[in-house]
Amino acid sequence: MTAQPTAPPPTDLEWDLLERVPGRPLPGHLYTDPGVYDADLRHVFGRHWFLATTEAEVREPGDFVTIDVDRRSIIVLRDDEGQVRAFHNVCRHRGARVLTEPSGFVGNLTCGYHSWTYGTDGRLLHAPGLTGADPACLSLRAVAVRAVAGLVFLSLAAVPPADIDDFAARATPYLEPHGLARARVAAQVDLEEAGNWKLVMENNRECYHCDGHPELSCSFFPTYGLEAHEVPDRLRPAHDRFVAAEAHLHARSVELGLPDALVEDLVEPDVAHRIAREPLDGAGESFSLTGRAVVRRPLADLGEARLGRLSIHTQPNAWLHVLSDHAVVFQVLPLAVDRTLVRTTWLVHADAVEGVDYDLDELTHVWRETNAQDSDFVALTQAGVADPAYEPGPYTSSEYQVDHFLSWYTARMLDGLAAGRSA
Repeated sequence: MTAQPTAPPPTDLEWDLLERVPGRPLPGHLYTDPGVYDADLRHVFGRHWFLATTEAEVREPGDFVTIDVDRRSIIVLRDDEGQVRAFHNVCRHRGARVLTEPSGFVGNLTCGYHSWTYGTDGRLLHAPGLTGADPACLSLRAVAVRAVAGLVFLSLAAVPPADIDDFAARATPYLEPHGLARARVAAQVDLEEAGNWKLVMENNRECYHCDGHPELSCSFFPTYGLEAHEVPDRLRPAHDRFVAAEAHLHARSVELGLPDALVEDLVEPDVAHRIAREPLDGAGESFSLTGRAVVRRPLADLGEARLGRLSIHTQPNAWLHVLSDHAVVFQVLPLAVDRTLVRTTWLVHADAVEGVDYDLDELTHVWRETNAQDSDFVALTQAGVADPAYEPGPYTSSEYQVDHFLSWYTARMLDGLAAGRSA
């Protein structure tokens, strides 16, 4: 009888992931080991959909942005026909970067090294002196791209996961009434955090630490994240205020035809997600120290300022908040094992005018302060998980979304590592 080939044994990283204890963080070296980081790039960012930009950043034909994910650079642009496209930012001649600016406008894409020139559809149009090669075979390498109601997702996989369609079907009815696809960028701030990308995401997935965000806490109810039975007596008035605000938001959402049912699917889908329409404290209109709107021109003409926040989280790298007056979109992009880019983009109505309809400092104040505070928290955690004394501790009930993120991450990594062993 011919012996059947045996599968190679699991790698050390696979064992670490298989032995992960639900309800606790990962072992420290999974946040600090360069080899694990490289595996994250291959099996998470290399195989799955992630949020790359917004349609507001590529509003007109020829508008482009370049997105860096570690050593990869991707061009996202709107082509001459008005479609959003994406390409690897690598010339098909000798590999030079084609576009070197983070954003701008192009008629064609011309490599500055030897002037190879590509159309906005990626086709090679001109290559000085090139003979004996078919230009049709030398187009820029395309990247899968999907626009969802103003958000632009990319997948670097040869065969992208198909359930982006399911996410789009769920998210579009929530997002479309707010007009993100028609908005414009009021501000964008890049913050480089001294931590692994997973720690940045874990920090965002809970509000257990939100006492450390005094500016943000002006808009959040003091009982945010607590179940009714967990509310202490001293916070009962705040909880009653929350219940009343939630009832008002639901009633107005029904009147305006805005979906407000909670959608929470954070583990199983490729584009795992949470969609929630939630009230804000204070005036309930926006992220500000009073809760009042900070943009006079509403983001969409819905006839209501007190709409709280429509919040969407997507695995592995994004979250956003849509308010009546503006939207704030956050992307997490890995730069190194212990460095992560957090990009924050503020969107306003296309006709809103800075200095007339809004003050830029007031618009960005809450999240500039909050992001700086979160950056400090992430740096403290990165230092701690690198300490030999670190042992993963238990999550509280309010940190369940952190646990879901790690469950999603663990499953995707195990799938990718297994596929790599069997290839």
